[in-house]
Amino acid sequence: ISTSSSPSPTLPPLPSQPNSDTFPTSGPSLSIPTLDSLPDIPSVQPLPITLSTNHHPMQTRSKCGISKPHPKLCYKAVLDYTLTEPPTYKVASQYPKWCEAMDTEFQALQRQQTWSLVPPPPNVNLVGCKWVYKLKLNSDGSISRYKAKLVAKGFHQQAGIDFHETFSPVIKPATVRLVIAIAVSCNWSLRQLDVSNAFLHGFLKEDVYMQQPPGYVDSLHPSYVCKLHKSLYGLKQALRAWFKRFTFHLLQLGFTASLADSSLFIFQSSSTIIYLLLYVDDIIVTGNSASQVAHLITALSQVFELKDLGPLSYFLGIQISHTQHGLCLTQSKYASDVLHRFNMDNSKPVKTPCCSSSRLVPHFGILLSDPTVYRSMVGALQYLTFIRPDLTFNVHQLCQFM
Repeated sequence: ISTSSSPSPTLPPLPSQPNSDTFPTSGPSLSIPTLDSLPDIPSVQPLPITLSTNHHPMQTRSKCGISKPHPKLCYKAVLDYTLTEPPTYKVASQYPKWCEAMDTEFQALQRQQTWSLVPPPPNVNLVGCKWVYKLKLNSDGSISRYKAKLVAKGFHQQAGIDFHETFSPVIKPATVRLVIAIAVSCNWSLRQLDVSNAFLHGFLKEDVYMQQPPGYVDSLHPSYVCKLHKSLYGLKQALRAWFKRFTFHLLQLGFTASLADSSLFIFQSSSTIIYLLLYVDDIIVTGNSASQVAHLITALSQVFELKDLGPLSYFLGIQISHTQHGLCLTQSKYASDVLHRFNMDNSKPVKTPCCSSSRLVPHFGILLSDPTVYRSMVGALQYLTFIRPDLTFNVHQLCQFM
């Protein structure tokens, strides 16, 4: 606003709205388009302007045009852990059946007085632990029960401090075949027994301290550790401690250990003979007196938690069916599992993999990058020799290159 007396500048008048009178009437007529008559034009988003100032030679995902897909477009495979074994406690704790299996195992540990909670001693070697899950299957492949085991991390143990001797004998395939053949030829009954939490029955001579199990930490003493009184799965001396205690009770009952196989125990009197085969926690019992066999099972049940599985039907991957002429032993399920495990389901069958007169020699300079698969495969084939003596020579040839 000017306060001077000089005249203020004036703006030119606005042009009036054009009408039909201001246009010539002769000549071609002009049509002015309106907004409604214009075609729909899709909206175009402006491209983002990126100023790249990073000239470092390092290659990154963004420089190479690699980006993660939208989360809604990512599809994740979901496993049904009621039909397969969960890998960790965090996964298993979400399923009631596995939780029930862990509760059963923990109650058995408490019932056996496996450990006692103590304050952690100074400068002690502390062993970790974890839950391991296993689906117990029937001979037809169906699920029998869910089993959870608390396993100690034995690789944390130190020789000379919390373990000494670790070796324990295992049964020989020839012994299994011989005892079954004797039972069939003499028309004896074969009984199968299973020891629940077998390793928990072995006593420890060393002082072993372990962390509290995941999911079962004492709320009143969360910093305490478990001082083990009995052996636990995973400990280096667990199998030896269990075998020693079971052998001690069998000797008290009048059995003697066979000189040919330490896992075969024989009871012999004037009119009674009983054979007992022990493979970790699986037991086979046969004899000429059914009453004496029943008495033996009763005597062992008073010391160990035994499960009488009845007539022998499934042992070490061997399916055993009773017929009018004796027993039929097959390993079809185990053989199928081995083929599936090593992706050889569609392989062509041959009667003899190699000739008995041929000799295998290693190809020097050609080594497997990971020999674990070879060792696992050859180890799995050894179980097939239980009832397949025609494969024994070939499998043992492969074992020379383990």
